[in-house]
Amino acid sequence: MEFNRRDAPFVTPATNVQSIMLQVLYALIPAALAYVWYFGPGLILNFIVAAIFCAAGEAAMLHIRGKSVETGLTDFSALVTAALLAFALPALTPWWVTATAALFGVVVAKHLYGGLGFNIFNPAMAGYVVAMVSFPMHMNLWTAPRMGDLDYHYMTILESARYMLTGTFPDYLSFDAISRATPLDTVKAGLRNLQTFEEIRVNSVMGDFGGRGWEWIGNYIAMGGAWLLMRKIIRWQIPFGVLAGLLIPSAILYFLEPGIHASPGFFMFSGGTMLCAFFIATDPVSAATSNKGRLIYGFGVGFLIFAIRTWGSYADGVAFAILMMNMSVPAIDYLTKPHIVGHDRGPKGLS
Repeated sequence: MEFNRRDAPFVTPATNVQSIMLQVLYALIPAALAYVWYFGPGLILNFIVAAIFCAAGEAAMLHIRGKSVETGLTDFSALVTAALLAFALPALTPWWVTATAALFGVVVAKHLYGGLGFNIFNPAMAGYVVAMVSFPMHMNLWTAPRMGDLDYHYMTILESARYMLTGTFPDYLSFDAISRATPLDTVKAGLRNLQTFEEIRVNSVMGDFGGRGWEWIGNYIAMGGAWLLMRKIIRWQIPFGVLAGLLIPSAILYFLEPGIHASPGFFMFSGGTMLCAFFIATDPVSAATSNKGRLIYGFGVGFLIFAIRTWGSYADGVAFAILMMNMSVPAIDYLTKPHIVGHDRGPKGLS
């Protein structure tokens, strides 16, 4: 008699890396559409360039390490890194800057630490910081939001592609015609020039709470994050911790001295706050793992963002906050290790 055999695993998991990464990408689509509407098609071009070089770096490293290239590319983790980079970079970023960020994030920050599941640092933020430090001029090429200005020129995809590939604009166009300071830069510069926050709010780049355009992008990112929470792709502790770490100190200072400090709503709806809270800080590999540890990790990220925006040299600070807290994850995990049920901790908390 012949029996049919089945090898482990005997139960197919409900989710895998591929499905998780795809759902993260799906959750970013509404925010991507809002981004393109307000700031032009540069996000799409950034994503294409980042995806090409992330995939190329992933394939090269997997081949060098003797791993399956097909398996590594079809888990879509490289595309998630590319998508986060596309959101973080200015809409008019030259292709070589995007390529540098993508290759560093995948090759150095990810594979030199062992690949998916072993990287200490968030690959997208590591690549972004390298680009920001190496190419500071190109990392400040932010376009103005679509807001009804008479002199505003909405960049077409061909105009954006020309600049990204060659670094030049058509003869009828200059960067001054399409650029504006970001809301974070505007507030930081205004406060340093002894303007009050209410005086700064009359600037055309400012919206109801945060930056014009950025508010709606933040709303759609939060909607995507809520969908990931409902799907149990991410846990609530890190987003809650990030927002609490940012909003609590900003609310205290704004309550005490509203003239010289930005409002909590501005901190929440400007820059990369929402993207950080729901899509960057929640990276399951480089973040803390216990429930208490996730709260501490998220709060640390949020507080560092507030500190850098308030007292630091950089306008946003999300990437630096993430990388600094990535370094603290081993200590956080060690100190917040959950107690095993049924084991006596002993007099010194040891089992």
